[in-house]
Amino acid sequence: MNLVEKILARASGRERVEPGEVVVANVDVLLMHDLSGYLTSRVFEQEVGRPMRYPDRVVLVFDHHFSPPTEERAEILEKTRQFARRHGIHLVDCQNGNIHHVAVQRGFVRPGTVVVGSDSHTPVHGTLGCFAAGLGNNSHAGMVMPFGKAWFRVPETVEVQLEGRLRPGVTPRDAALWLTGQIGEGGAVYKALHFTGGFLRDLEVWDRWLFPLIAIDVGAKCGFIDPDEKTLAFVRAVTDRPFEVVTSDPDPVYAERWQYDVSDLEPQVAASPTLGNVHPVGAFAGRPIQWAELGGHGGGRLEDFRQAAAILKGRKIAPGVKLNLVPSSREVFAAALREGLVEILFEAGGSWFPPSTGSNQAINMGALSEHEAMVSTHARNFPGRNGSPKAMMYLGSALTVAASALKGAIADPREYLQ
Repeated sequence: MNLVEKILARASGRERVEPGEVVVANVDVLLMHDLSGYLTSRVFEQEVGRPMRYPDRVVLVFDHHFSPPTEERAEILEKTRQFARRHGIHLVDCQNGNIHHVAVQRGFVRPGTVVVGSDSHTPVHGTLGCFAAGLGNNSHAGMVMPFGKAWFRVPETVEVQLEGRLRPGVTPRDAALWLTGQIGEGGAVYKALHFTGGFLRDLEVWDRWLFPLIAIDVGAKCGFIDPDEKTLAFVRAVTDRPFEVVTSDPDPVYAERWQYDVSDLEPQVAASPTLGNVHPVGAFAGRPIQWAELGGHGGGRLEDFRQAAAILKGRKIAPGVKLNLVPSSREVFAAALREGLVEILFEAGGSWFPPSTGSNQAINMGALSEHEAMVSTHARNFPGRNGSPKAMMYLGSALTVAASALKGAIADPREYLQ
């Protein structure tokens, strides 16, 4: 069996499971953010009306409304805080970071566990060797909270083998964007994607993170990477909570094997209306942008700020461009401060925001008019995602975001890295 099958077998009290079987599994962690927490809390208290079975397994992170813009939104957060206090669940309040980075940095997510969440990018936690999947709010309220369980159909698994070495100026995020286009939106519906290969093994954990992140965007149920010594060292650095390592058998059965080589890639950009509209940066070079952002569920990593600083140090962003700098967690901001990145990027013209999801869905910031465009490290670029449905959303690496902020238009970062 592979890692996902082993985890689901153990969590459902079985010796083994096969693809296509339905299992009822014990859930180790439930992750919710403020957009879903209020809705889930109302269903749980008003319709389910049972005790919370395992409150210590429930984590609620306020990451979208990190600074409530209206009294109504502030009141919703306060009611959700009251819910958290009533039931004794973990609450991480505003301005601490986005849900996924906070869950990892604070040790809530550990290898070998079943992780469910309200956010569609919950499969990202497969980076640490978990079975992680997004569920609907009513599933959380009706099964996970009162019983500590959820049901799943065991997915077929596809091996996604990545080999090669990236060229200068090309980053793991470029490879992940490119891979989304190669697999295609809907190209892996309800599959488990097992990311393997020498390219992945050479990456550090926060760069590996970018690959299970795309699982939902190609229709997969989950994505995962077998934990190795890098994974275990990473987890032990953020938590002393116990965990049990699970790895795939040496020769697991796959529904399919897909092989890719990243050696010849150029910097990539995904342009609205979909993530699948991804091409080398030259296809979009010269298109004007008014906003640039390092942030979002997949962005705001320390690695992103380091890359941006490599381009922006000693330079100024273009007139008329606004550069948003949104750390994924307080830990990332503290590290950026110690490394001098905060000053470098501020002096270049960037503005630092509280650790959060940033302008994701324009809840607190970053709404675009129909004539504006943004380039960012976000995970989504759908029409209307950040304001007007006529606005353009470009996704790229932190290098591409920084280069574009300098030029005031989509730019190839390699011209600034000579």
